[in-house]
Amino acid sequence: KNLSVTPARYKSEFPWLKEVDSLALCNAQLHLQTAYKNFFRDVSVGFPKFKSKKKPVRSYTTNYVNGNITLQNGKLKLPKAGWVRIRQHRKIDERYKLKGATITQEADERYYVALLYSCEEPVHEIRKAESAIGLDFSMKELYVDSNGNHAAYPHFFQKSQQKLAREQHKLSHCEQGSNRYKKQKKKVARIHTRIAHQRKDFLHKESRKIANSYDIVCIENLNMKEMSQD
Repeated sequence: KNLSVTPARYKSEFPWLKEVDSLALCNAQLHLQTAYKNFFRDVSVGFPKFKSKKKPVRSYTTNYVNGNITLQNGKLKLPKAGWVRIRQHRKIDERYKLKGATITQEADERYYVALLYSCEEPVHEIRKAESAIGLDFSMKELYVDSNGNHAAYPHFFQKSQQKLAREQHKLSHCEQGSNRYKKQKKKVARIHTRIAHQRKDFLHKESRKIANSYDIVCIENLNMKEMSQD
């Protein structure tokens, strides 16, 4: 039997739950219920993992209700947090309806907010496919296309490796738990985060370039695990 208990029941025993957005608590409970259902449906999925205080999941999701989330003039209003200044990635169409937000803190202690909107699906004109390209697996590059072009990796990690090694060397000489250690750890985290963002930006731009240039993209279905064993 499933235990149907709402987060409000635990607020008397754990008063600090009142400091958190109630919708965020409901979403956390739904995620837990889904994890249990998946486990009982198929044991191979695995039992839900215990969320440790030392290594917490630095993100939460909340829903839009009665204007509790508002985006205007370069500021974002969030439940319990109030108005926060932001750097907006793109302009939002006024016809879109706000549904919710996911707030994430990365290793460099910067916060990112992903806003979920709903909109009517536009009617796309069906036209004849005129151009096509095939992408093949490559050990050294990202891919090789059917025209013989190679998409080489920019090697962001190798370019930042010297700077990263220098900052990690400084971190190893700091006393753990000290203010200097925390400050240096943040520097190392920022370098790692920058490298991760560079990789993600490269992949987005490369995929967008292919999608804009061709009507059909063909990719071979490969089993990478079996290939690595050979």
